[in-house]
Amino acid sequence: MSTALKPNHIGRKISRIRELKDMKQEALAQALGTNQQAISALENSETIEDSKLADIAKALGVSVEAIKNFTDENMITYFNNFYDNSFAHGMTSPYNCTFNPLDKVVELYERLVQVEKEKNEYLEKLLKNK
Repeated sequence: MSTALKPNHIGRKISRIRELKDMKQEALAQALGTNQQAISALENSETIEDSKLADIAKALGVSVEAIKNFTDENMITYFNNFYDNSFAHGMTSPYNCTFNPLDKVVELYERLVQVEKEKNEYLEKLLKNK
């Protein structure tokens, strides 16, 4: 038996969107005023009436069209475009340094050496006064 998603299996699409939003069935059930078993049955349904789908979309924070047109491939494309465009518009990646880390290490080392020199001078001055 194939585990591939049927293109129009709305229940599985709802399940996948819920999982991507890191939401448990219980949380969705609470938002819809129902129980976890009803959500489980809903996610196993191939079709769902439009009024119920609108309520589910609202609870998930997406549009009805987003649920109907959802595919994992579309999600990957969306996130790839989102990150590609955000970097193109001046946002920096949290993994890209805007400075050379080695320069910072050298700067800190030089400051440490300067503080040690000042400390030594102070101690020498104290010794001379005794």
